[in-house]
Amino acid sequence: MPLTVGFDLDMTLIDSRPGIHATYRELSARTGVWIDADLAVTRLGPPLEHELAYWFPPERVTEMVAAYREIYPTHAIEPSLALPGAGDAIQAVRAAGGRSVVVTAKNEPHARLHVSHLGLEPDAVVGWLWAEAKAEALREHGATVYVGDHLGDIRGARAAGALAVSVATGPYDEAALRAAGADVVLPDLTAFPAWWAAYAEGAVSRA
Repeated sequence: MPLTVGFDLDMTLIDSRPGIHATYRELSARTGVWIDADLAVTRLGPPLEHELAYWFPPERVTEMVAAYREIYPTHAIEPSLALPGAGDAIQAVRAAGGRSVVVTAKNEPHARLHVSHLGLEPDAVVGWLWAEAKAEALREHGATVYVGDHLGDIRGARAAGALAVSVATGPYDEAALRAAGADVVLPDLTAFPAWWAAYAEGAVSRA
């Protein structure tokens, strides 16, 4: 089996804050309900339902999830950018004969739109999974490494028995990621190829 690396999407591979900010602004305009988009984009990671529950009563959350997802492709894909080193990280895995899979809490169609728009070219994209639930896809794809920015990503890696590699490009700094149990902490994905080269070489020698 080739070495397989899982990657989170939001704030690991892509900076989706501009697009998500624009989507929340549009949702607010359509519903007449004030949403602090500046605050919302500091809390990316958990499922959408978690954030919408701050702004809408429980009986409206399901409706607002559907409304947000209808708006999202028009407002969020174009403004969102690849984070530094994202493409190189995926290509480094491929160059070593490995596979990469994006495992994200974002709904899968939107995740696919993002990676296609940015030309990131992972081998697979799996959506709808958060924290420990990410282990389902990581195990299915045989991922031995999972790279993410959130504490929930560390929990997902642990649940899958994968190495938890964290990047400090999301809401947590390097100290917080280490304290949460990350096996490896990188400042961002520009540091991933060098780390991966050493890891992959060691994995091959151990096989």
